[in-house]
Amino acid sequence: MKTKKVVVGALAAMLSLSVCSLAPVAAAGETVQISVGKTSAEAGAAFSVDVSLADIPSSGIQALDFAVTYDSKVLTIESVEQGALINKSAESADQSASLSPLFESSINKSEGYVSMIWSTSTDDASYWLKGDGVFCTIKGTVVSGAASGTESALKIVPIDRETYAGSGSSNGDIGCGYEKDGKPVKIATAVSNGSVTVGSIVTTTTTTQPPTSKIVRGDANCDGTIDMGDAVLIMQSLANPNKYGLDGTDSKHITSQGQLNGDVDEDVAGLTSNDALKIQKFLLKLISEL
Repeated sequence: MKTKKVVVGALAAMLSLSVCSLAPVAAAGETVQISVGKTSAEAGAAFSVDVSLADIPSSGIQALDFAVTYDSKVLTIESVEQGALINKSAESADQSASLSPLFESSINKSEGYVSMIWSTSTDDASYWLKGDGVFCTIKGTVVSGAASGTESALKIVPIDRETYAGSGSSNGDIGCGYEKDGKPVKIATAVSNGSVTVGSIVTTTTTTQPPTSKIVRGDANCDGTIDMGDAVLIMQSLANPNKYGLDGTDSKHITSQGQLNGDVDEDVAGLTSNDALKIQKFLLKLISEL
């Protein structure tokens, strides 16, 4: 693979292990989860998948850069849009934003490689990445003629570039962290890859689904009330399925009944970030029903 022509912010580059003469300090016991969603689309049809973050430490993330690889014979990536997790007001708080956007992406359609970076020079942590949620959304189209049932992996990898211009050294790490007292602090990451399957996903299960007559629209956590906890659980199940998904390790992971209750967006089947958004709109009385 050829070296990608990617603009990398100074702070994000500094967080790469081999950039500085002084290696970044590792944040002890902290690991940010980066996950790509899974979806399906017919050949020639459009698709959209969220790239989500979870378990961000209380310090927040000041810079993050990574890439997603895909099979360009099966998929065409058209755009990468920043997600709700990114505080858009950071653009006005960061004077460097006038020179370069805080969120940038680069798509190499021929090699099946899309890189993305977010970084801010402001030391006000209130503008940094915090909480769980969608970092960005990748949109594209399944190539016409792609065989039904083909699964094209969306794999999270470090950006393929020099650690910094002229270094001659290849970057080998996902950049994630922040600056403290003039020194970089690097946060470890764990990834969960996604995919796009050509055609409709057919699954078989021996589990009896709850009858639709018992669905309580919006009550994703099945506690009998509709509140922000429902929207939060939906986002957690999408961002960190290993912990909060249907078979998650957390005691309060989403259930099959919760998935049915939380699926309030009639435009897309299954849980997506739009379901959480619609619940929030309902709570804010922007819409009258779910």
